[in-house]
Amino acid sequence: MKSFPAPGWTSVSFGFFGASLAFFIFFSASQWMPAADLTGWGDKVVFPLGGRSSTFTKISARGNHVLGLTSKGTVVAWGANDNGQSTVPAGLSNVVEVVAGVAHSVALKSDGTLLVWGATDNRSNVPPGLSNVVAVSAGDYHTLALKQDGTVVAWGDNYDGQSDVPMDLTNVTAVAGASRHSLAVKSDGTVVAWGLRHEVTSAQISVPLGLSNVIAIAASGDDIVALKSDGTLAAWGDNSHAQTTVAAGLDKVVAVVGGGLHCLVLRADGTVVSWGSNSYGQTNVPPGLSNVVSIAADWSQSHALKTDGAIVNWGDGGYYGELITPEELNNVVAVSAGDYHTLALKGDGTVMAWGSNAQGQSTIPSGLSNVVAIAAGLNHNLAVKSDGTVVAWGDNSYGQTEVPEGLSNVVAVTGGIHSFALKSDGTVVEWGYNGIGTNMPTDLSNVVAITSAAQHCLALKSQGTVSAWGWNPGPVGPPTDLANVVAIAAGHYHSLALKSDGTVVAWGDNVYGQTNVPVGLSNVVAIAAGYGHSLALKDDGTLVAWGGNWAHQSDLFAGLTNVVAISSGGYQNLALLSAVTAVRARFFGVKQHANGITDLRLLAEPGFVYQIQSSPNLQAWATLATLTNRTGGIYYLDAEAPGHAVRFYRTKLQ
Repeated sequence: MKSFPAPGWTSVSFGFFGASLAFFIFFSASQWMPAADLTGWGDKVVFPLGGRSSTFTKISARGNHVLGLTSKGTVVAWGANDNGQSTVPAGLSNVVEVVAGVAHSVALKSDGTLLVWGATDNRSNVPPGLSNVVAVSAGDYHTLALKQDGTVVAWGDNYDGQSDVPMDLTNVTAVAGASRHSLAVKSDGTVVAWGLRHEVTSAQISVPLGLSNVIAIAASGDDIVALKSDGTLAAWGDNSHAQTTVAAGLDKVVAVVGGGLHCLVLRADGTVVSWGSNSYGQTNVPPGLSNVVSIAADWSQSHALKTDGAIVNWGDGGYYGELITPEELNNVVAVSAGDYHTLALKGDGTVMAWGSNAQGQSTIPSGLSNVVAIAAGLNHNLAVKSDGTVVAWGDNSYGQTEVPEGLSNVVAVTGGIHSFALKSDGTVVEWGYNGIGTNMPTDLSNVVAITSAAQHCLALKSQGTVSAWGWNPGPVGPPTDLANVVAIAAGHYHSLALKSDGTVVAWGDNVYGQTNVPVGLSNVVAIAAGYGHSLALKDDGTLVAWGGNWAHQSDLFAGLTNVVAISSGGYQNLALLSAVTAVRARFFGVKQHANGITDLRLLAEPGFVYQIQSSPNLQAWATLATLTNRTGGIYYLDAEAPGHAVRFYRTKLQ
């Protein structure tokens, strides 16, 4: 009998071997919590840690990252993180305002102080002693603070004089930072502008004569929109995309933001109006959008926060995942990281994707559903459906998305610039790139897991050994004495194997120290490998990372715990987090007796009820037993196991 994990039930592997067969122990995020949080880091992208359950009161967006202010006064950030702009400082609280710059973030606290993080240049250097701040705005590379006494303080880039606040400027009630200039609204409703001193013409800072009754102002690129006390607008500056051409009759406006080449306004009735450049669909406000309380805009996208806390996004350019809101990252049961894109499988059998879409890899095929397993290749994707068939999309330069006709009974997939499918009979089917050294062994059989990188592949066999083929700069094949393996991972040019005793073995290219397994590393239950770095999940839900760190891929979040599954690809990492720890459970042993009966053993918190389920084909699941954990350990003998050539197991919280 072969024992497999249930694809789509995000699995963490741990186990040991019986007399004649390899046994694998799997547990799933879906088994013991209603939903899993997804977080990620490295490759200039970050997803919020624990942001799914947050209730937002305000949002701000710029430079491909988004900030959300929660009702508790904390901040959640997601999207681009190449300068640390989405890495919210630990312990930040009592925040009343958030503002996103191109590569920095600003938080105004209730005590009138500011905290800035992100780019390490002078835009993050808050002037010493700055206090009594009541409002803040971020330009592309500079920051403005409005003080309680009506004066303005500016710092950061000053090439165009955008940080040279006019010496006589007082009685200010609002400020706005643009790319290379700044603006202030005074208590008498007039506007003052400065900057752009290297421009031959500077229409942006030439405030229209007679402009008055202004209460708020928005600027991002080279256009300015002012909100007047009667709810109407005035606009000036760059009009190359009609972004300063305000629609006739537009009134009852309560908020306005600029997106660089487009504008977004919120009306008193909770509806949104947008105009200007629509190259990415950023002005295509979703039909029926209402009950909006906060708006934000970036160059190619727009965001709206509704009264129920939901965030609605539209536009394009979600390369950094900024169009994936925290609330969408729930009920995720499996993740897979490609080189520059990401896949997430949800509990309802649908798939999400974000990141690079140059080859269509982040465009999910219409109607794709009933998915039970996913794999992200370099620039293409594979999905296994509940009927055992495979769907592929994305880059097809080598035929890697041309699924062989009639392929069925598939239980797992993997891909690099090629594709592989593991069938329920332990055989593997390959298609796509067929370069030197990539041909799969013709006698490969009894396979229970597969993984691949750019040009090398690994197969875990039922007896706990590993087969390898393909090419990389280091040794492709595993150490000759490698045995008792329960999980495998392929990095770009290196490989990892998890042994039944919870230790890790690594081989292949070691330019970045990615095969230097930390001394004493033990109790590992899952492994992942990317481009030049390695990741290990321990049985206490914590992570260990080593190898390259140029994209912060080996920097772990402070407090990153309760992890139940991991994936790495390129320079990025993904982790699924348990939302509930009190009912955490895991298999710790499987043993086949001489008569073929299988002994399953489960560790969990006492007092919870679990179902143990099995399936011969991943489609029809039968509950073998419903057991109450009374002592911390559950033991079950599967007397039906000898009658099955293939047996899939999963557990589920009752």
